[in-house]
Amino acid sequence: MINVIVELSKYVILTLMVIYTFHCFYLVKQQSEEERNESLRQQLMLIFFMDFTAFLVIYLKTDKFQVVIFYIEMMAFFAGIQILYRLLYKKASILLLNNMCMLLSVGFIMLCRLDVSTATRQLVIVAGVNVVALVVPVLIRKMKFLKDLTWVYAGIGIVLLAAVLVLASTSYGAKLSLLGIQPSEAIKITFVFFMAALLRNGADFKTVVQATVVAGIHVGILVLSRDLGSAVIFFAAYLVMVYVATRNVGYLGLGLGAGALGSVVAYHLFGHVRQRVSAWKDPMAVYQNEGYQIVQSLFAIGTGGWFGMGLCQGSPEKIPVVKNDFIFSAICEELGGIFAVCLILVCMNFFLMIVNIALKIKKPFYKLIALGLGTEYAFQVFLTIGGATKFIPMTGVTLPLVSYGGSSVASTVLMLAIIQGLYILREDEDEEIERYRRKEAAQRVKRASEAQGSGDFQEF
Repeated sequence: MINVIVELSKYVILTLMVIYTFHCFYLVKQQSEEERNESLRQQLMLIFFMDFTAFLVIYLKTDKFQVVIFYIEMMAFFAGIQILYRLLYKKASILLLNNMCMLLSVGFIMLCRLDVSTATRQLVIVAGVNVVALVVPVLIRKMKFLKDLTWVYAGIGIVLLAAVLVLASTSYGAKLSLLGIQPSEAIKITFVFFMAALLRNGADFKTVVQATVVAGIHVGILVLSRDLGSAVIFFAAYLVMVYVATRNVGYLGLGLGAGALGSVVAYHLFGHVRQRVSAWKDPMAVYQNEGYQIVQSLFAIGTGGWFGMGLCQGSPEKIPVVKNDFIFSAICEELGGIFAVCLILVCMNFFLMIVNIALKIKKPFYKLIALGLGTEYAFQVFLTIGGATKFIPMTGVTLPLVSYGGSSVASTVLMLAIIQGLYILREDEDEEIERYRRKEAAQRVKRASEAQGSGDFQEF
């Protein structure tokens, strides 16, 4: 009976995910406020039923009461964050909030299936960070001086990265953590704020040079720490923000050329880069060594097929660091390729929403922040999924909100809180523009009425 439930559950979960993904893009076209609210409520119900089905299967297969406790705690967290955002921020983007909950749900399902204690730690981190993140939209709206802290952001980033380079121990071939925290994740935010503050008033040659030097120091320290995945993300954010600020294709071309040259230099300088490239080119040739990880990932993806094997029916634990860098492979194996494609589409919807917010914001500082954070998010998703599917060499970065990782998930939650603050700012700008238009229209009517009255008096 349990096997029947497991077999049916994968189709139920897949159907719910497909419908949710459809709603993500359908909401963009909906103009009616009532219809949008109804679709958003349906999204919440889809998340609820998907989580219920998934955790029921995990409990039946593992017979661990900790799974039930975790499920109750997780649903309490989702209910709390949904209620608090609606109470505190009437103008917040509920679709952005729903997407965050959906991606967290997928992560919690897979982490709980792999290890309940790991999922519990992730939930505690997410809940704690969200409590802090609830005040971030207010800070974005009220703290106007943030745009003036240009070199403070640069100093914080360089000092922390240098501290990691000097003091951190090597893990998986790179220096990443300091006192159990990965500073590069938080510096993703400070780096974007630095670039936005520097480029907000224009981007002449001197300003671009200053941005390039500081960005080069950030990326250089990360390269020396052998944290090449983060280095690529920082470089992508720098390139996009400089191009948007200057609209100069020449800078974009020079940046891409410098990036290509840097890749060649890194290949010749670092042995672990050559190993990853070797594993990417022909993983079966080095299966016993550096190719083992990617081969197991590809086996898992291939085994899952389009519909997956079902929760607790695969062997994702055979993939090294599956909870972190290769959780996408575990999702493909047990939930299927169609589910994985829907997950990618939800991530894409996330990115498109951020870009849409950026395009509608009038103030350059906030516009650049949105574009920078959106670029970092999208590029991290690309690096993670690309590495797991052998599309690109492995880079050792996590899938935002889905993979296990305290620093990574905390940084992503704070990023999304900043985006919510920017969304609210955009709504404020729209209201201000609308009030101005109404005021202008009223003044025109008043002037026309006065002119007409004056004409009638003269005629009399």
